[in-house]
Amino acid sequence: MPLHIGIVGCSAEGAALCYRTICAEGADLLGPHAHPEVSMHTPSLADYVSCLDRGDLEGVGALMLASARKLASAGADFLICPDNTIHQAFHHVESLSPLPWLHIAEEVALAASEHGYKRLGITGTRWLVDSEVYPDKLVAKGLRYLRPSARERDEMNRIIMDELVYGVTTPAAAAYFQSVIQSFKTQQCDAVVLGCTEIPLIVSDANSPLPTLDSTRLLARAALRRAVGTCAG
Repeated sequence: MPLHIGIVGCSAEGAALCYRTICAEGADLLGPHAHPEVSMHTPSLADYVSCLDRGDLEGVGALMLASARKLASAGADFLICPDNTIHQAFHHVESLSPLPWLHIAEEVALAASEHGYKRLGITGTRWLVDSEVYPDKLVAKGLRYLRPSARERDEMNRIIMDELVYGVTTPAAAAYFQSVIQSFKTQQCDAVVLGCTEIPLIVSDANSPLPTLDSTRLLARAALRRAVGTCAG
């Protein structure tokens, strides 16, 4: 039997996209209509935002661990978190967790390395872009990176937190992200990290000036591989 995937949710749109990807693409590995068992727990997003606003990463970690324990009780075998920003608290979580985790930025860095990319632009919330979540994992793979400007970080954060997390998608938002990505391209980046799980709602390879590394779907696919690896063949 495939392993049971536990999803530690944060923002609804990103968690839902990750969940849908697991269920939709499971059939490619397991047969028609098949996918691994999946459980998800999501506290109020406001609880996470409150911790982030006051820089309380231990509080973020406590929320993640509370979800982890509930998912362990539900029978999950391992965990994923389809939210880049709260991976800032991963060091508060990993050693105390009842279950092992996949790390979203590690999966993105692995995919970037496999594609032969060398220099990546990072997009996401201001909390994420200001953090070392991606730099640490990219540098470990010998990859270079570029952060957006302060003004770009502020506007991306506004779009994500005021629009995308509510499922609001507009041509203006897509155009803004395209302009940021074009700036990365001008500065010799060869791919862009969609480092917020909602960004794929408005940006994809179809409209991006650079190839995209879709953190949401890369994590979902890594979870699928992990879940079915024990029953392959």
